[in-house]
Amino acid sequence: MKEVNMDKVTKDIKFASTLPASFYFDPHLWTELKEKVFASSWQYIGNEADIFNIAVNVFPFTLLANCIDEPLVLIKDGEEIRCLSNVCTHRGFQLAHHPGKESKLICSYHGRRFDLEGTFEFMPEFKEVENFPRPCDHLHKLPIASWSTFLFTNLNTNADFEKIKASLDQRLGFLNIETFEFAPEYSKTYNVKAHWALYIDNYLEGFHIPFVHPTLNGMLDYGDYDTILDDQLVLQIGYANKSGGEIFDFPENHIDYGKRITAYYYWVYPNFMINVYPWGMQLNIVKPYAMDFTKVEFLYFIKDRAIWDRMRGDEIGEKTQQEDEWVVEKVQQGLKSRFYSDGRFSASRETGVHHFHKMLKKVLET
Repeated sequence: MKEVNMDKVTKDIKFASTLPASFYFDPHLWTELKEKVFASSWQYIGNEADIFNIAVNVFPFTLLANCIDEPLVLIKDGEEIRCLSNVCTHRGFQLAHHPGKESKLICSYHGRRFDLEGTFEFMPEFKEVENFPRPCDHLHKLPIASWSTFLFTNLNTNADFEKIKASLDQRLGFLNIETFEFAPEYSKTYNVKAHWALYIDNYLEGFHIPFVHPTLNGMLDYGDYDTILDDQLVLQIGYANKSGGEIFDFPENHIDYGKRITAYYYWVYPNFMINVYPWGMQLNIVKPYAMDFTKVEFLYFIKDRAIWDRMRGDEIGEKTQQEDEWVVEKVQQGLKSRFYSDGRFSASRETGVHHFHKMLKKVLET
């Protein structure tokens, strides 16, 4: 297969072109992206408050099913949370199968036992085995990071999560997000018939808002829309329409004090988004399944039910997602055209997309 040429994704947006259409259909790149992007970045696990309770200290999960497919297990041991491989080091059987309360991890296949730190303790019928246990007979331990009550892990990355956390806290720290109420009745997963990167492309620019999102556009002052690039993050700031609307009540020491801001849209590389409004917060987790199929999980956390009702949080969120889904799926189809190769960036409105494309180009060329 012809190699995908990304040379036109140059540093200067005034001269750069987008990723070529072939990028989104190349099976070799699809496989490469799994390892170089998703297995090498911080990935969202879940909300600590929803994962652990009085009856659960062991929580098995699969990191990005159908993409990375890595079996892992979260352990809460006192105040410490650990993330371990959920695969027995004897024959590869998965250790924990359901959330529960355990004092040990015991393999149901041949009885190998580990403590809650992942250290090998006991194995039946192994008295005659020499040079055992080896270091690799303990369970692999993965790093855990947290922002507010949300947990993240990574398989292989040097990215500094503390820098990501500091960027988020600079603007969102005053909200006391740990007090927000999870709203499962509004949360849902959407099936998008498109490449995961096309969904990110669309998210990273407000350029399309006046054309695609009439209701959302009525809330925002499009002329004052800001995009801020920050290494592993892109922040888009939506200002309230001058005719009125809900805005954040910032403390005097806040970086945006005095501004009429109604929304923060954060993208954290590569597939995690945080949409923050005066009513609360919506998390979007983009989960690749195939080159032309993506699941997008929407999780709602409500701060103020009265503002939620006034801003029609669920209605706006659902309508905006359906509009985005329609656009992204149409782009997926359009990229197949023999008459399309790549596009150019708006130097004023598509800096976030340009930033993302440069990141993908860099990681794939490493």
